[in-house]
Amino acid sequence: MEKASNCLIIIPAYNEEETIKEVVLGAKKYADVCVIDDGSSDSTSVILKDIKGIHVIYHRKNTHIPGCLWDGMRYAIEQHYDYAICMDAGLSHYPDEIPLFINHNKADLVMGYRKKKCNAPLYRRALSKIGNVIYNICLDFPRSMFRRYYKDITSGFRRYSNKAMKLLLSKSIESKSFDIMVESVHHIYKNKLTISEVPITYRFSNSSLHINVIRDCINMCFRIVTHSGDGSDKGA
Repeated sequence: MEKASNCLIIIPAYNEEETIKEVVLGAKKYADVCVIDDGSSDSTSVILKDIKGIHVIYHRKNTHIPGCLWDGMRYAIEQHYDYAICMDAGLSHYPDEIPLFINHNKADLVMGYRKKKCNAPLYRRALSKIGNVIYNICLDFPRSMFRRYYKDITSGFRRYSNKAMKLLLSKSIESKSFDIMVESVHHIYKNKLTISEVPITYRFSNSSLHINVIRDCINMCFRIVTHSGDGSDKGA
């Protein structure tokens, strides 16, 4: 893929045959695209091969979100992109909101907070709010009790700077699933990189929330509190 912009859009995809083409074609209008096909067993791989002008990384086995994001970031660093925008392949995020991130300030991390939620059931809204309060408190406990809260730490629609990606790739990541969203913010925050937020629209389609994801996030909170308590930020 010939580099055409200073921003790479990273799209992890696992069995997204129904939406992947629409997402990729929508994203291509704004920046270069890298899709990580995370061991899909449906027609996702076939669909991606027919889309010209994108870079695809194929995983033989499912590595989950951490493996996808880190491979995408490695490619972004190798190709000297200034920024990478990560988004969902299932149309939970709107490709036409990508300019909100491209045109934002030069923060090292720009998180899209879900200001407008479409079709999200009440229990998911409640879990998100409660979880976000807990994640904020754990982020730099106990100092975090006296600072402003970030609105949506677990949002997957976000932009990383080249500096932030290099920092994250230097770390020994402990995440197993969506807890990577919390762990990545923790590393960026603890290393005093700049963090900003931008309002986005979120469309609830299917739930990836299950007991293992909840358990992973709880375990990550304990790890972060422990690291904050001893002043460490574990490196590679």
